[in-house]
Amino acid sequence: MKKAVRSTLKEFDISVQKYKNENYVLKLYVTGLTPRSVNAIDNLKRICEENLKGRYNLEIVDLYKNPSLAIGEQIIAAPTLIKKLPLPLRKVIGDMSNEERVLVGLDLKQVKNR
Repeated sequence: MKKAVRSTLKEFDISVQKYKNENYVLKLYVTGLTPRSVNAIDNLKRICEENLKGRYNLEIVDLYKNPSLAIGEQIIAAPTLIKKLPLPLRKVIGDMSNEERVLVGLDLKQVKNR
């Protein structure tokens, strides 16, 4: 493995350890109780309980009830998950069924090089 890649992996591991004790502030934007929205809620709750148990605050926002919130957060599709804290802010779009993608979005897993 090249030195630069090892250095990047080491930095990522240090970053993950730092986040290990931090609380996560998450907002999931959905559109009513559509099957896709329900799947996103269920999948995200499962992922959070398995990986962040006791260290997360999840707010679910129904854009049908509060459409103006989509503008302020620049939501272009739903469901959309926003990781507010710890920084950096991240967005994940979809029904949260791709666990690896969600974990990468939450900075709990590193992107695999292809």
